[in-house]
Amino acid sequence: MTALKLTNVCKSFGQVEVLKNIDLTVEESEFVVFVGPSGCGKSTLLRVIAGLEDASSGTVEIDGETVNETPPAKRGIAMVFQSYALYPHLTVKGNMALGLKQAGHPKDEIERRIAEAGRMLSLDPYLERRPAELSGGQRQRVAIGRAIVRNPKLFLFDEPLSNLDAALRMNTRVEIANLHRQLSASMIYVTHDQTEAMTLADKIVVLRDGRVEQVGSPMELYNNPANRFVAEFIGSPSMNLVPAELIGRSAGEFVGIRPEYARLGEAGDLKGTVVHVEKLGGDTNVLIDIGADKPFTARAFGQYEIEPGAQIGIDYDPAKCFSFGSDGARL
Repeated sequence: MTALKLTNVCKSFGQVEVLKNIDLTVEESEFVVFVGPSGCGKSTLLRVIAGLEDASSGTVEIDGETVNETPPAKRGIAMVFQSYALYPHLTVKGNMALGLKQAGHPKDEIERRIAEAGRMLSLDPYLERRPAELSGGQRQRVAIGRAIVRNPKLFLFDEPLSNLDAALRMNTRVEIANLHRQLSASMIYVTHDQTEAMTLADKIVVLRDGRVEQVGSPMELYNNPANRFVAEFIGSPSMNLVPAELIGRSAGEFVGIRPEYARLGEAGDLKGTVVHVEKLGGDTNVLIDIGADKPFTARAFGQYEIEPGAQIGIDYDPAKCFSFGSDGARL
């Protein structure tokens, strides 16, 4: 069954068109991530789905029903925001129970749902604490628990990990992935972090300037990007783009080489000067000035000993390269 269907959805604020003809389908139990740079429209699109913003045109269907005129509370969705939005005077249990009480659910059902969510999120020891007594990661789990107890048709996450430090982000990311497997729920997750997108998503939607650039699984986007924008955005470190003139075509094309596919040594088709070295332990990123607009990044696995100022050659396998026209389209 289709959990969400967007057909030709547009959104304008005055004369500014923020979303442009968005068509998208989210299947039941699918984890879909909206990713793109700041200002691309991903959070606005999530708010249109939630009903917090009205679509200027097009249709929004949730669970087979058109909901354009349906208020947020009646759409069968639950939303987790970047800010935890917890009531400071209520306990963890009180925060999770509030929406259910307002909806008129019986007390025993509320208790059962909270107990179940508490077990899933390891919140049992904290149910009687208030938000001020919790860590940032625990508060975010409470916000997620408040969404779980509603048994929604669709979970919406708006950059929920942005306020957490790196270690907590990774731990909470794992918790969200495990939660999706346990609930088999349909989830839409907004982030600007392509690592979150790659590690969480069944399907990634890449947005730019209010348009969908490409939709596909993480590996489909990584291995077969539709254009230069997707190729550069998906992957860390970012794909290198080397100006080139392809045989039989006009000048202005680019060859894309992923950092992990570059081989360093004395010889190579490209040569340059090492300008910076990032020693990460498990691997080493070597940034090389080859005379392009920005340094070429090569990823050497393991601990690679080289210093800035060294002259080095770069070789690569042409079969693993991508080519793009001057307009950014994949050739």
